[in-house]
Amino acid sequence: MTPSAPDGPVPKGRSRRNFAGARPVMADVARMAGVSKQTVSRVLNDHPAVRPETREAVSQAMRTLGYRPSRSARSLASGRTRMLGVISFDAARYGPASILTAINTAAQEAGYLVSSIALDTADHDTVVEAVDRLSAEGADGVIAIAPQLWVGRALAETTGLGTPLVVLESALDEETPLVTGDSRTGARKATEHLLGLGHTAVWHIAGPTGWTSADHRLASWQSTLRAAGVAVPAPLVGDWSADSGYDLGRSLARRPDVTAVFASNDQMALGLLHALHEAGRSVPGDVSVVGYDDVPEAAHFLPPLTTVRTDFAEIGTRSLRLLLDRIDGPGDRPRVDTLVPVDLVVRASSGPPPVR
Repeated sequence: MTPSAPDGPVPKGRSRRNFAGARPVMADVARMAGVSKQTVSRVLNDHPAVRPETREAVSQAMRTLGYRPSRSARSLASGRTRMLGVISFDAARYGPASILTAINTAAQEAGYLVSSIALDTADHDTVVEAVDRLSAEGADGVIAIAPQLWVGRALAETTGLGTPLVVLESALDEETPLVTGDSRTGARKATEHLLGLGHTAVWHIAGPTGWTSADHRLASWQSTLRAAGVAVPAPLVGDWSADSGYDLGRSLARRPDVTAVFASNDQMALGLLHALHEAGRSVPGDVSVVGYDDVPEAAHFLPPLTTVRTDFAEIGTRSLRLLLDRIDGPGDRPRVDTLVPVDLVVRASSGPPPVR
């Protein structure tokens, strides 16, 4: 004979059904709250057509019974898996890692789990296979961080799968929402800052060719110099690493005419600072340096780095909101471009040019 649950309050951490050795189910919640199972399902899925007093009665019944809805049950009730997919590249770098953290936090607050795929290579087939895999797993939508142009081209072929998609960095088509930091404005602010200090030439250590943010910063640096009537030096192309900034910085350090350098990210700026110090060129006395991203360590470089701050957390949060909007309201619609503003953070690495 199965023992019945005792009268009185249920001990903390146990439900009334636990005493009978069975996990409480939706029918138990409905019975205790005096409603139908459909009403319980509506409460679980936050349906608006539920009276506040009914919602509270169902919630109280779930608390009393210790009811925990299974993800599969909620999926059947809502037609959704409550799972989102994220595809990222170069996830160890500060920017992508910060974006992923923000997406995970915002997704958790919205009641979603995140399945992430970090790709080491960005070739066409790998990108398409990643989207296929997330779609096959039942992802309600996918966020793709597409920093390189060819990644965007590969993703464009997956939009016919019917899975809502939001892309970071590279625009795909006229429908897929785009979220990105305002690299063009950031590069302009960095270049104008150095020109405003009195420098008559601003050199540039660019990110790798084909990366959307690097290309935008390079183009904006060039157009800003031309608008100011200043000659445009040949850019030096790095690979985002401090090592590349150091290697390129050694050649710049040997040139006495170099008094100002804008680096396309803080890691390359760090390598440049190392090369300048090694060559006996003081910063900012001989050469001013401006970076990009404002990594947490930038304020502790020697000297503290002037840089362009990108709000990566905001990029991640906005991309999640856009994706949920696409999931809640599917259908053809114009593309939404979201440019997240950037700020110039002035520190000790930039100053007037040396007096000749």
